[in-house]
Amino acid sequence: MENKVAIVTGSSRGIGAETAKLLAQRGAKVVINYARSAAAAEEVVASIQEKGGQAIAIQADARNMEQMSQLVEETVKVYGTVDILVHNAGMSFPKKSFEDMQWEEFIQKTNDELQAAFVSTKAVLPHMKKQQYGKLVYVSSGLSNHPAPAFIAHGTSKGGLNSFVKYIAQEVGKQGITANVVSPGLVETDATADLPKEF
Repeated sequence: MENKVAIVTGSSRGIGAETAKLLAQRGAKVVINYARSAAAAEEVVASIQEKGGQAIAIQADARNMEQMSQLVEETVKVYGTVDILVHNAGMSFPKKSFEDMQWEEFIQKTNDELQAAFVSTKAVLPHMKKQQYGKLVYVSSGLSNHPAPAFIAHGTSKGGLNSFVKYIAQEVGKQGITANVVSPGLVETDATADLPKEF
């Protein structure tokens, strides 16, 4: 990871923040992307810098092409390139049974999830193709393969993400760019704090 440049979407907290810190610890220059909390993002930056790492925070909605393009442009201006994208931005979703759910709330999660993956990938690919090198890592969920009560919207959207990544990997693999999915099980973060302990 020494001197590699990594963008981690949704990295002001939770899995994204810890991923960013680990990449920095291993020598990468990290862009902390956040949608809302500048203070939380700056805390992650400070934590990395205190340990001798390099990091900056840039606000952008991962679903917004203009904002993500600006984030990538700013990254290149500061660090010279983009080597790694960790697509981790989390999208809210209703925790309901299929029976209680409406189509609009069900499909919104899938739309948000795939739009963010599509936009983020589009934003970084030109730089990776130019240098014939890149690492695309997408954070999915074990719930895409192992259903749990009230997680149908989340699990279905992550199943779509898994399929998307296979197509990206096939298309860009010959250009020195890899695309992989990481599918953790339930991780204790502030985002999962409201789940019942017996889940």
